[in-house]
Amino acid sequence: MSARAKPTLAGVGVGPGDPELITVKAVRVLSEADLVLVPVLDSGEPGRAEATVRAIVGHDRIRRVVFALGEPGRPGRREAPWDAAAAQVAAAFSDGAALVAYATIGDPNIYSTFTHLAAAARARLPGIAVITVPGITAMQDLAARSGTVLCAGGESLALLPLTAGAGRFREALAAHDTVVGYKSGRHLPGVLAAVRDAGRLGTAVHGASLGLPGEDIRPAAEVTGPAPYLSVLLVPARRGAPGGTR
Repeated sequence: MSARAKPTLAGVGVGPGDPELITVKAVRVLSEADLVLVPVLDSGEPGRAEATVRAIVGHDRIRRVVFALGEPGRPGRREAPWDAAAAQVAAAFSDGAALVAYATIGDPNIYSTFTHLAAAARARLPGIAVITVPGITAMQDLAARSGTVLCAGGESLALLPLTAGAGRFREALAAHDTVVGYKSGRHLPGVLAAVRDAGRLGTAVHGASLGLPGEDIRPAAEVTGPAPYLSVLLVPARRGAPGGTR
């Protein structure tokens, strides 16, 4: 690997789950990294990002980082794992590493756990460089797999976490053309009711476990209960003439 001016922490987007959707640049950075950190919910179970990394790199410089998912009301529980991960980054650089990569599903700048690690690492190591490698997002993958156009012409596109509640989603449906919701989980039934009330359920698409065994892609109207946390709801724009809204 070429010499770098300063130790570098890279957030690498590895896509939603299908290893074929990882970029050439992501493969290069993950292959060159002296250490690759992968987020998991349990130290004994591989996560989606780890599975993708192991499918495309030949080395075994991979270490799991346990983190708390979806607990905004318990900041201490969320922050402690990132402090521990930042300590691992600092230790790796102290041992001579030039590049530490953190593999994250989707894109590192869109609802990514990398945001928390980067902040904690910068606090410990103000002189490090932090870079990101973009990844294909779940909404792009779902759009491709379901044959849905995300936006065209002058249409707007809104993306928000369904953990924000049905009220926020109702507002987005009223203000934007295509609306995408991430992190469906237990919030999905209430949000689907909002889509139904807006008269847009007929074209909405639900997706979970994209690119993985057990992939679930179907019309949102067929979904009756809660979904896995890492699910996507896609509500396309109302379209009349090609390329425009009606």
